[in-house]
Formats: sequence, C-alpha cells, structure tokens
Amino acid sequence: MSSVLGVSVGAGAIRVAIPHPGNSAERFVSTGFDVQAAPVGDQQAMADVAAETVGAVLGSAPDLAATAIAYRTEQDGRLLRSALARRQLTNYELVPEVAAALEFLRATGELQGYRTVALYDLGGSGLTVSVVDVASGQVSHSERTSDISGDYLDSLIREQQIASGRIEHPPTAAGLAALDGVCRQAKEQLSSTTAVAVPSEHGLVLLSQENFEALIMLAVESSARMTRDVMMRSEQAVQAVFVIGGCARIPLIARILERWMGMPVLVPADPDTVVVRGAALLARPARVATPAPVPPVPPPGSGSADDTVQLAPVWLADMPAGRGRKLLRGKAGDGRLGRRRELSVAGVAVGALVVVAALGIGLGWGQSVLRGDPQSNTSASTSVAVPPSRTAVPNASAAPTTDATNASVVAPVPNWDAPTSAAPPPPPGPPTIVVPGLPPIVVPTIPPLLPPFPPRQ
Repeated sequence: MSSVLGVSVGAGAIRVAIPHPGNSAERFVSTGFDVQAAPVGDQQAMADVAAETVGAVLGSAPDLAATAIAYRTEQDGRLLRSALARRQLTNYELVPEVAAALEFLRATGELQGYRTVALYDLGGSGLTVSVVDVASGQVSHSERTSDISGDYLDSLIREQQIASGRIEHPPTAAGLAALDGVCRQAKEQLSSTTAVAVPSEHGLVLLSQENFEALIMLAVESSARMTRDVMMRSEQAVQAVFVIGGCARIPLIARILERWMGMPVLVPADPDTVVVRGAALLARPARVATPAPVPPVPPPGSGSADDTVQLAPVWLADMPAGRGRKLLRGKAGDGRLGRRRELSVAGVAVGALVVVAALGIGLGWGQSVLRGDPQSNTSASTSVAVPPSRTAVPNASAAPTTDATNASVVAPVPNWDAPTSAAPPPPPGPPTIVVPGLPPIVVPTIPPLLPPFPPRQ
C-alpha cells in the first residue's frame, strides 16, 4: 500500500496517522498506524493549527501520496479548506468524520452482520450521535450537544477536588487551565484502574473510580436518553451502538448505554483514534489520466495501389485492406448516384416550366404572351420594380415595355447621362412569363404541330 496520511481535527488535539508499510486493509488495527497528536489551545485557530500540522508532516515525509482530513461540520470544512489554501497545500480531500469512522469499522470487520448502527462519538467539545446505514454509509439522523463533553467531565472533577479542600482554587485563568489538564490525566487513568493520585502545583488530585462515576452519572444518563431519542427520530431499526471518541474509554458509558438501549454496545480498540485511522483508509492517491497514444500518420506513397487505403479516414484504419477498398468503391458509386440525382432534379425543373406554360395557355393569356403582346406583359410585370435613372429620360411617362422590364431585371441601367437624341428601341426579346414572387421565365419557341398549308394558286 502506498504511503498516505490521515488527519482528524478535534477540539483538544489534531491527530495524524500514517499506516505502517506492508499492511493491508484487512489487517489495519491499532498497531498498524503511526498516530501522533498535537494539542490545540485556541478553538478559533483550530483550522490554522491543522494546516500547519499537515504542512509539517508533508514536509518531513515527501513520499506521502495522498492526504485525507476528517471534519465534523460544513463550517469546519470551509475553515480547513481556506487555511490549507493560504498555505498552498494541495492533493488532499476532506471527508466527514462519520464516513471515516465507518470506513475503519468496516475494514476491521466489526460491522459484519449489522445493517444499521448508531455512532456515539463523545469528544472534548461535545457529543454527536448518528444513525448510519452500513451498506450505503448514508446518515439517517444525527444530533450534537455540548451538555456532555470531555471538558465538562474535567470541570466536574476540578470542582469536586476544590470542594474537598485538598486543592486551592487557582487565582488565574492559566492556573485554572493547568488544573483542568491534571484532572484530565486523572480521568484517563481511571479507565484502567480504580483510584488515582496526580500531583499538581495546587495540591494532590485524589480520585477513585466510584467517586468519579457518581460525579458523571447524571450526565451519562442524559446522553443515553439523547441517543435513544435520536434512534427513534431516525425511524430505523438500529442493531448496535458503537462508542468512539476520547471519552469512550470510560467503562460507565458503555454500561449505561447498554442498559438504556437494550442492544449491543461496542467499544473498538483505541476509540479516540478511530476517525483518524479511518481517514487514512479513505486517502486515495490522485490518479492522472494518461492520454491514449496517437498513431503516426504514414507519409503518402508513390502511387501504389495501397495509397488509397493509407489516405482513408481514421475509422478505416483497423479494417482489412480489401474491405477498405470496397468501402472506397462504395463512396465512388455514391458520387455517380449523386450525379444521377442532379440530372433528375434538372428534369423535374423542366417539367415544372412546361406545366406553368400549359397553365398560362389554359388561362387565356398564354397566346398573347407568345405573340409578344406588350399589354399582357405589362400587366403581368407590374410587381417588378425598375430602378430609376438619375437623368430624366424622354417619354418617361409611357408604360415600360416587356423588353425594358426584362433588361432591367437582367442588368441594371448604368448611371450615366442619357444622350440628347432618343435611342432606337431595342430588338424584341424572347417571350417571357413573369409570375409574382418568381424570376422571369423564358418560354421556349414551340414549333408548329402541322406543316404549313401550300399557298393558293
């Protein structure tokens, strides 16, 4: 497996995980990753701290092929994207925390046999309960609260120690934060022992497992009630509850949830690193698509029989030479067919002219057209506009003749001054039919059907 980086952004720390070389997805357990954590002091600078951490890890390990960063909310994702862009970090992807946790539990086989599960994620800043479909990864319903959190449990221990008189109340905010850190250590040690004694500059923190559970009982039961409500609102048949996050190591939480839910409650190994290890599993190296090689164009031949095949289109490249020649011969046949179609169109046009002439003869004005009657031609050509001349022409008021109309249509009158003497009329042209909306139609001269009669003696 290529070297990848997983990152989780929590309220108290930024965790990074790098899988050990040679491990497969089926063997990813708590010992299969190098996990490190960087504390976060200011929540406002959480995204900047995460970006600095990612940049430092990538700088120290340039062979990392991909990075996946788990985020909780859409706002957290936008802040992370902006912080990474300011540092010009690329080749990463943002993944939801629920998807990262589900990916790790699926890889370890802990989700086998379950269709729908609930994720109980209790961290330093709050609790998130999500109902997830195992096969599709779709979240049916999810809610988050800050009524119970790791910081809140630390504050309960601190107030109990101050109330007992063994610990003095710190006079500054920095001293109060330092005392909370000592109480957090005591809480973490109680996950594997029954009593702890942690020294601090303000005194010795003494706490037993029994006293600790009494302090947090109401808060844990409230979280169990919330989990049950989320499962009911999801309207899904939840089969198991998985407890993850930094506070999942507290034994009381699993016991209370199992009693309230009436179903299996499972705590994976190292529950506080489930999300970061799942993010490492989701990190995929970017795949750059390589273009297909373009075959070289062969140079034209010296006139051999294969030159036609070489100049054939690309879609003929993979065909046998014989089949290509047949297709090219088919193309030549299509050209001859096109010429036949052109001749057919010309014949149809001639037939249309004959039909128009026959209609004119049938309507009674065809004979006058054939005789060259100027009145008939003038009445039929009134829709044709003749461009005026710049110089007045004598007899301009006279009606235009058919020949003059045809001449104006064929060739416009040049713009020069007309001579003083009247020009002789042009010779009569062939008989023409002028139909409004169509160009002038020259009627061919039809020979007489019968020979002329002999002259009378």
